[in-house]
Amino acid sequence: MKLKIRARTSGRDVESIALVNSGFETMTPQLLIPRRLAEVLGIWPDMAPEARIVTYGTAGGLVRNYFLPRALEVSLVEKDIRTEAVVADAVISDIEEEVLISDKLTGRLGIILEDVAEGIYALKTDPDRKLRRSYPPERW
Repeated sequence: MKLKIRARTSGRDVESIALVNSGFETMTPQLLIPRRLAEVLGIWPDMAPEARIVTYGTAGGLVRNYFLPRALEVSLVEKDIRTEAVVADAVISDIEEEVLISDKLTGRLGIILEDVAEGIYALKTDPDRKLRRSYPPERW
């Protein structure tokens, strides 16, 4: 899906393809972004004072990421719809190349996964549960 990502401190925004990761289980809405995207948004390397390093468990083992609470406003943007912006934590990764949407952010954006293998999803706000197709990956 395509997201509009806005950094709350710099005011810079970017549209990017993102991947829902249902295994990215969080307590708050979080968006994992590659360091290169964080640079474009103006939140790296000069991070806010509340930024901290957090260890995340992944299928490949433990990884350390930079965590910036409530640093982003995220909305889903499609040709026919734009969701209301959701305030989300930024998780900046030195390893990941794609933007990843956490489980909590997926729910707050109203995304319903219909067929994960085929990249088909719907939105809670879609009349008649219109089925949508994911985009090819965007690597940062």
